[in-house]
Formats: sequence, C-alpha cells, structure tokens
Amino acid sequence: MIDKYDAVAIESKWQKKWEETGIYKVDENSPKPKWYALTMFPYTSGDLHVGHWFAMAPSDAYARFKRMMGYNVLHPVGFDSFGLPAENAAIKHNIDPKDWTLKNVENMTKQLKSMGPMYDWSRVVVTCLPEYYKWTEWFFLKLYEAGLAYRAKAPVNWCPQCQAVLANEQVEQGRCWRCGTVTTRRDLEQWFFRITKYADELQNHIGINWPERIKTMQYNWVGRSEGVDLTFKIERDDLEEKDITVYTTRPDTVYGVSFLVLAPENQLVEKLTTPEHKAEVEAYIKKTRETSEIDRLSTEKVQDGVFTGSYAINKLSGEKVPIWIADYVLNSYGTGAVMGVAAHDERDWAFATRYGLPIRTVITYEGYDPAVKQAECHPEPGIMVNSNKFNGMESTKALPEIAKYIEESGWGKRTVKYKLRDWLISRQRYWGAPIPMVYCDKCGIVPVPEKDLPVLLPDNVEFKPTGESPLKYCEEFVNTTCPKCGGPAKREIDTMDTFMCSSWYFLRYCDPHNNKEAFSSEQIKKWMPVDIYTGGAEHAVMHLFYARFFAKALRDMGLVDFDEPFTRLFNQGTVTKDHDKMSKSRGNVVNPDDYVTTIGADTVRTYLMFLGPWNQGGDWDDSGINGLYRWLNRVWNLVLTPFEQKAVDETAEKDYARIMHKAIAKVTADLEELRFNTSIATLMELTNAATKVRDNGNVSKMLYDESIKSLLLMMAPLAPHISEELWSRLGYGYSIHQQDWPKFDAELAKDDAIEIVVQVNGKLKDKLTVPAGITEDEVLALAKDCAKIKSALDGKTVIKNIYVPGKLLNIVVR
Repeated sequence: MIDKYDAVAIESKWQKKWEETGIYKVDENSPKPKWYALTMFPYTSGDLHVGHWFAMAPSDAYARFKRMMGYNVLHPVGFDSFGLPAENAAIKHNIDPKDWTLKNVENMTKQLKSMGPMYDWSRVVVTCLPEYYKWTEWFFLKLYEAGLAYRAKAPVNWCPQCQAVLANEQVEQGRCWRCGTVTTRRDLEQWFFRITKYADELQNHIGINWPERIKTMQYNWVGRSEGVDLTFKIERDDLEEKDITVYTTRPDTVYGVSFLVLAPENQLVEKLTTPEHKAEVEAYIKKTRETSEIDRLSTEKVQDGVFTGSYAINKLSGEKVPIWIADYVLNSYGTGAVMGVAAHDERDWAFATRYGLPIRTVITYEGYDPAVKQAECHPEPGIMVNSNKFNGMESTKALPEIAKYIEESGWGKRTVKYKLRDWLISRQRYWGAPIPMVYCDKCGIVPVPEKDLPVLLPDNVEFKPTGESPLKYCEEFVNTTCPKCGGPAKREIDTMDTFMCSSWYFLRYCDPHNNKEAFSSEQIKKWMPVDIYTGGAEHAVMHLFYARFFAKALRDMGLVDFDEPFTRLFNQGTVTKDHDKMSKSRGNVVNPDDYVTTIGADTVRTYLMFLGPWNQGGDWDDSGINGLYRWLNRVWNLVLTPFEQKAVDETAEKDYARIMHKAIAKVTADLEELRFNTSIATLMELTNAATKVRDNGNVSKMLYDESIKSLLLMMAPLAPHISEELWSRLGYGYSIHQQDWPKFDAELAKDDAIEIVVQVNGKLKDKLTVPAGITEDEVLALAKDCAKIKSALDGKTVIKNIYVPGKLLNIVVR
C-alpha cells in the first residue's frame, strides 16, 4: 500500500535537512566554473505575495538547473530595507522604523524558506544594517573624491503627501510613484551624482544580452541629440549679460525665428523683465512652481506664456525678436531657452498663433506659394527660402552648412546635449543611509573621515510632517566637530536615495562578511559580472540604470575590472487574478501561504512556472493549480508503484528509450532558455508514457528505472521537495540536488518516422508519414503520388515548392 503524498510534511522534513547539512552553502574553493544567478531582492514590505513567488521560484529553479549542469552557483538573497514605507509605518503605528523593518525581514525570511530555495542563508544582505550602509557611505565618499558627487541648489520634485523629494524617475505622469499624489517643485540644496558623465556609455549596451525594450527605454532616457548652441544678442545696454544662448537641433530654421522663450526658472528672467510686465511674470512663475514637470510637457496642455518686455537680435537675420517665458521650456534641459520657429515646429506654431506672433517660412513645403500665408505648421524638410545665402539649398544639406557658418562667425558652436540629468540622491527622510558630510562655518563642506564610518542613524527620532528631515531635530546627531579644524560643525541631515543601496548590493553578495572593505578584488574577480539577472521591467530607468552607472564609476576608480554588471537580463511577466491586476482594493490578492500550508510549495512553484511563458505571466486559476497538484500525485504513485517486467517488446523498448531521450533533450533546451512551462509539459508527457509502460510491463526494468531516475532529476530544480523524497525512497544517496543533470543520446532521441504536412497554396491537403532522414526531393515525389495531391495539382502549373525540413511541404501553383 502506497502512503499518501503529504506535501506539507515532506517539505518541512527536507527544508530542515537541507539547513542542517548546509547543502546550499556556496563553495568558494570549487574548481567548477562559476555561475552568478541573481534575482532582484525584495523590499521589506512585510509579506511575500504571489508576485514575489513568480519572480523568485523560477529563478531558483534555473539556478538549481545550472548547479546540476556542473556550475558552482552563487544564487544569493537579501532585503532592500531602507525607504519611506518604514517611516510611514512609524508615524501610523508609533513604531520604530528599524523594529518594523527587521520584523518584516524575519517574517519574509520564514516565507522565503517555505519556498524551498537554494539560498545560502549565511550570505544574506540587509541594506539597513550598519555593516552594510557603512560601505554605502564609503562609496559616497569615493564618488565625492572622484568629482562625481556634488551639492547644488536646484528645483526638485516634491511630494506633498510623502513630504519628500523625488528623483525624476520617481515621478510618473506628474505623480509620486509611491502614493500617486500630484508633485510640485521646490528649490533646495541637494546632493547629486554626476551620472551625465557616463551618458554615452549608458546609452549603449555593447556585449550584454538584454531585452530590446529595456535597451530602448534606457537609450531614450539618455536622449542624446546633436545640435548647435546659438547666441542671440540681448537688446539692452543695462545688463551684464550680453547674449541669450539657445540650443537647437534645427539650425536650418534659424532664419525663421520670430521669438525666444525662456524657462520661468532661468536666472535671466528677473533681469529681462521690465517693470510694466513684472507682476504678470511673477504670477506666471508662481503658477509654474505648482505645476508638475510632466504636466508642463504634456502635449495635451495648451501652451501659454508671458512677455518679459525685452527683445533680442537674431545675429543671422539681424531681426529683433521678443523674449517670452513659458513653462514648456525646462531650465534643466539644454540652456533653459529655446528659439521659436512657428512655421516649422508644432509647439511653436501653437504658441505663436495664440499670441499673434510672426510666422516666417524658411523651408518650402508641398503647395508652397510665397504670396499665400502659411496655413499650418510644416516641420518636414524642403528647399531653403528667406535664408540669405542658403536660399535654394535642400534643408537637410543646409543644416550642417549653417552650423558651420554659425561657428565661423563666432555666434555659437556645435554641441551634443542629453535629456539625462544628474541623479538627485538627497532625501528629506530619516530611514536611509546617512550622507557622510559635515558643514563647518570655517572649513565649509567636509567629508567624514573613513575611519569614522559608519555615521550611525540615531534612535528615537521625532517624526514631523514639515518637509524637513527628522534628523534635524536630533541634536546629538546634528551637532558634531569638524574633522578638519576640530571646531563645531553640523552633519548633513538628508539621507541617500534607497536606489544608492541597491546600486551595489550585488557586489556585496560576493563578499558579504568582509568588515575591512566593501568587497575584496579577489572575490569580485571570482564572481562578477552577474551571469543572469532577473526581475521586473519597471526598473529599467531607475535601479538598472543606476547600477550600470555605479559599476562604471567604480571601474574608473580601479575598484572593479568590468564595464557592465549584468551580462544577461531577463524580465518576468505579471501574475493576474481574474485577468486583473492584484490589489487589496479589488479583493483579488492571492496569498501563497494559504496554498503552501495545504497542497505544498512544490505545487505552487510548478503551477507558477506552468502558468505561461515566464516573460509574459498569466492568470491565477485555482483549477489550474489543482491540476499541478494532481500531476505531482501521479508522479508520487508512479515512482512508488513497483515495476513488474514482463516480456520485453523490442519495439516498445526502442520507442520508450526515444521518448526518454527526447524528453531529456527537450527539458534541457527549455530550461537553458527559461521556458519552464514547456519543460513541465514535457515532464507531464514523460509521466504519462512511464505510467503506460509500467502498466504494460513491456520494457526492460533497467530502461524503466533509468527513465524514472531521469524524471526525478529533471523535476528536482522545479519541485525540489518531492523529487528529494522520492529519490531517497528509491534508495539513492543524499541528495538529488548534488547529482549531475541527466545526459541524452541525440541519436536515440531521433524519430524513426516523422509526419510531413503537405499544402497546396497554403491549404492543407494531406499528411505523410515518412522516414526521418528523408530528402526534399523524396518528399516531393511521395506527395505527387498521393491521390489528394494529384487532384489538387490537376490542370495547375507548379510555380515553386516551399519545404520546411521534417515539417512541411507547400506546393505553390496557379
């Protein structure tokens, strides 16, 4: 009598055994080739939801597979544990952020262990612990020493709800990425990282295997463009500034400039505004500060602005043009000033027609008539007109010539600009890595000496919704001595963006217990770069971008010897419920714990991997997960039911051997490409074939035993507990997870006969069963002998034959 498959008891038993024996402890001295398989670490939100499982269970299966394929695998785990949610919880529940966070770490660790992953729990990294953020602070100092960290006053994105500054990447459609509140702008002294230094490198992805959409998103985020910085003379003698510089990618339209527009934040605005326009300009600036950057740039927004009262001279045409301000111009991009060419730019057309500004045609268009007023904007290329010596030239050819003329005349220069802006890392919050800088009235900004790291976060701070860091009110933290002169000084009260912590955590995994340095060069050379990095596509222009910048900066400091941190990137899809995104408000959140404690983690693991292609995701369905539970039960009964060999049928023996070897070949190829759903489908087919053979008893016991052994070995990465239990019950040594991946014989995996689909003009006419090694000519000859094909070809002329070897023949006729 076979005992019942008790998934919960079996999983608890083996998880305990794995931990006691240290089976997943990373072997630093292994002679095997390394494989660094990394999954984006979770934020300490409190509970693992099914989305975490969908990200982590398949990646664990892949890491297990690579280990069985002969690699020394590093597949670590940790927790991204600084950030605003902890502070919000502290305010809401009157609890210390550290206590809330570490309690969540404890709970999530317990939940992760229930998944049965091959994590080496001795290498866990928690970013909010001093032994980690000491080195986050150290990296800040290194960036500062390298001239990559600087402090500047600048307008920043402000979330009124979170009372925090947001990076540009954390503003989504004008709203805070965390709470959804509409953001505004404030001027504050902030710390920045000079990420723009690496703009060209970050725009390219040479030598790495990343999804095209992620590469495109990063390419567009950098936003490289080639153009000209062109100066316009200010028609005022009372100003120190003599020119306004604009950046344009269309110097071919410069003779059509009829106005200039400055960003409301441009420092020239106050000086250029005449007394009679002052009130109107100041009101407009105030309104702009209350408008999000996304809304300012929206194509749906009506373009508005106000006149400053001043004018400038177009040095190429000699014409006087008015100077306006408008919120669609950003001070942080280009020069904070643009030229208005209404005839050939849609936005400028809308602005000019609204305010009755001149529209000058300088490039012809279809139907162009100089005697007829231009009726709509024409941005397309054409022939130059009203452009002095460039008249008659094709505008695309005139563009570089005009740029050259501007340079030769001393009116500007050709240049390259980027949409990318430096990374704002200051946060007005407590729960983050302290910025290791002090401010001394005598010495100015002074770095904290490395020997004094870490700058520890104080306990028992008071949280106030004022927009200021809670650290400001903690005197024992703020008041310090200047490392340079020994006099009184004050600490920086802002903390670092949490993306700083996640920009290097993958390096710490290589050497997690080093208390003398962030990591040793020896360990970095051993494990880096990461061979495969899996996680969500939503991190394309934040975490993934910053991590690449960080690696390149460390490379230039001589701390690492690689250009890119992640060789391959794979983005998993999303699990939905009832074809809708899971959320508490919809009441459709799936708690994996409910299933783990009843039908087991292996069922949840295999169901999530069978749900659909991993890069697409799928819809959670209880009937679907029950189907996987039934399959595991079938495997359980199959393996534990004794096989009784009867008379061996040579044909059955050969067919079953082919089925087994084909299955091994298919699952091997599928797992290499992370096609978990099709690999499980193949294992189900092998289960069915093995069950049929067991019932018939018509193959040798040796072949049958080999097939069962291979089935369990292939299941081991996907369903680690049941495969371990059945492996043990069959009398094999501990552990299945220390075995090699099964080998297949390519010759034995070949079919003796194959089925060829025959079409005429793409329509199915017949199917032929033919020898596996048949040639195209032989298939064509057999096809033309078939009655159905003969009838379809009767009276027709064959134009060509399309043959897909081993699959299809399409005869094209007329």
